[in-house]
Amino acid sequence: MEGNLQVVQTKLKDILLKNNVLSEAKFKDLTEEAKESKVDLLPLLISKKIITEKEFIKLYAEEIGTPFTDLSDIQVSKETLRKIPEKIARKYNVVVFGQDEDGRFKVAMSDPEDIQTVQFIKKEFDKKLKIFIAAKPEIDLILDQYKDEFSEEISKAIAENREISIEEEELDENDTADSVREIVQEAPIARAVNIILEYAVKSRASDVHIEPRETFIQVRYRIDGILRDTMTLPKQVMSSVVTRIKILSSLRIDEHRIPQDGRIKLKMAGKNISLRVSTLPIMDGEKVVMRILDESTKAASLEELGFRGLALEVVKRNLDRPHGMTLVTGPTGSGKSTTLYSLLTLINDIGVNISTVEDPVEYRIPGVNQTQVNPAIGMTFASGLRALLRQDPDVIMVGEIRDKETAEMAVHASLTGHVVLSTLHTNSAPGSLPRLEDMEVESFLIASTVNTVIGQRLVRQLCPHCKLKITLDDKMAVKIIANFNLKKEFAALESKDKESKKLKSLGLERNDETSLAKDIGKKTILEILQENPAILNKISSSGEEIRHKIFESADIEEKNIKGKYAINLFKPVGCAKCEQTGYRGRVGIYEVIEVTDEIGSLIIKKASEDELVAAARKDGFINMHQDGLTKALEGLTSIEEVMRVTQE
Repeated sequence: MEGNLQVVQTKLKDILLKNNVLSEAKFKDLTEEAKESKVDLLPLLISKKIITEKEFIKLYAEEIGTPFTDLSDIQVSKETLRKIPEKIARKYNVVVFGQDEDGRFKVAMSDPEDIQTVQFIKKEFDKKLKIFIAAKPEIDLILDQYKDEFSEEISKAIAENREISIEEEELDENDTADSVREIVQEAPIARAVNIILEYAVKSRASDVHIEPRETFIQVRYRIDGILRDTMTLPKQVMSSVVTRIKILSSLRIDEHRIPQDGRIKLKMAGKNISLRVSTLPIMDGEKVVMRILDESTKAASLEELGFRGLALEVVKRNLDRPHGMTLVTGPTGSGKSTTLYSLLTLINDIGVNISTVEDPVEYRIPGVNQTQVNPAIGMTFASGLRALLRQDPDVIMVGEIRDKETAEMAVHASLTGHVVLSTLHTNSAPGSLPRLEDMEVESFLIASTVNTVIGQRLVRQLCPHCKLKITLDDKMAVKIIANFNLKKEFAALESKDKESKKLKSLGLERNDETSLAKDIGKKTILEILQENPAILNKISSSGEEIRHKIFESADIEEKNIKGKYAINLFKPVGCAKCEQTGYRGRVGIYEVIEVTDEIGSLIIKKASEDELVAAARKDGFINMHQDGLTKALEGLTSIEEVMRVTQE
């Protein structure tokens, strides 16, 4: 936690106790926990959901006598925003967001007790201003509104660079790498590359694509998993831009015929950013793709990733076992590595020796021994894993099981008392078990070593500021029932007692004394899900799984349900905060299979994927499609997003 959360440590105890957020005894316990975990107390309180950052900033504002402002829904005009130049606004973490009735400019800061900054800003505005305190993430949202000047800045830098741009055919035989290096380090082209990277980080892009076309250069950002066309550049600067990127990533600037891979480390917008750079010769020049990795970001918790209920319980329970494999499956870009890092962080402890073999090492995890694969010198997943077994590991993470040798080594490691985490490229969790058989791993070994298989996809989250509630018509309801394999309604229950008990276990208990038997038949499964989407992934308070058969195949005709639905979902709209896309951020949808005795027996019998799924459903298994539906019913994403990533 940065910004205003750092400046309040001295007042923290007084604020929490005075406002009855914590008792003195609880404060002492949590302070000790924070010391042991080597984290600040306030971020610990926020992570434990004892208080939110915004709630604390409000209390802090009262304590110091400065008004609080909520900037989450404010769009500032360009004219007002530019009252403070972007460079100064970012340096001091301060923004102008309007004027009051007296003509004073309203200025939001993360730390209004920073006297030096306050005096500097007052001098700039000739003292005609009013200071407010705001949460740093919301100030960052306003700072992001400066990026409208992106195209202006890049055009200016490119225009300044035209005098010194270079083309392959213009290079003299006597031109050396050093002379080319000198040209592209000139301020205009260096600034142009910096602007491209800076706005990629501000836009939350995961990748930057710089692609030469026949007459221009196309720059695209991948944001929330979707490539967006960002700008075009004149073709004559392509060589200069590529050479500048090669210099930064320590690649050969005189080699244009073969692909190259490199890495850039830099600090941008207060974050430690690592860029994985890949160049590839194509018909119109060299294409550059840069994967952006924010090294200052801590691994998200499983709950933050989107795990919940029974799926979350299964994953955590099996991670606590002393040996066995946890596999994460899904296509490229489905978030498998992120899930692995979260699992590692969950079990990372001073008493546990964790070693990894990765390709590439994307994020550094303190206390974990991470090894980079290098096939050029014989350092493969299999050879790295073999070496790790001689390093006295407790937990081993293998970036990917790609071949028979790696699969055999991973199985051997889990058989000999190690916890093994890895990924497989399969489309579903049940499909990974036959996939291991394809790699010639004996079925009895799969049954005895694999504990959990996680299948996943990433869906875009609806923007909370502009999403719109809609009511499904009957036709769409029928389509959803068909696509999500939903049962029309609960089967009739044998007696009122049994019915009441069943409904209570599903969180549907009624307070009135009316007969439940009368109206259970009137409720469709979609209506029950709308009331409580969490029932699909629910476990009882005792920890025992609720084994229900909500998802059973049923032939449902439109005529049988006409006029019976009033199901609310949400659709994307688009606003300034989500750049008119209707989506902001991503969340995972998951399916988790636990290899129980029954499923283990089926694996040994070489059962089909359908048979494995049927057995898993008895234990409460729901697939990604259905998990996506619950997240759509909760308003986290849209049905269209779920269909987009799960349809095969």
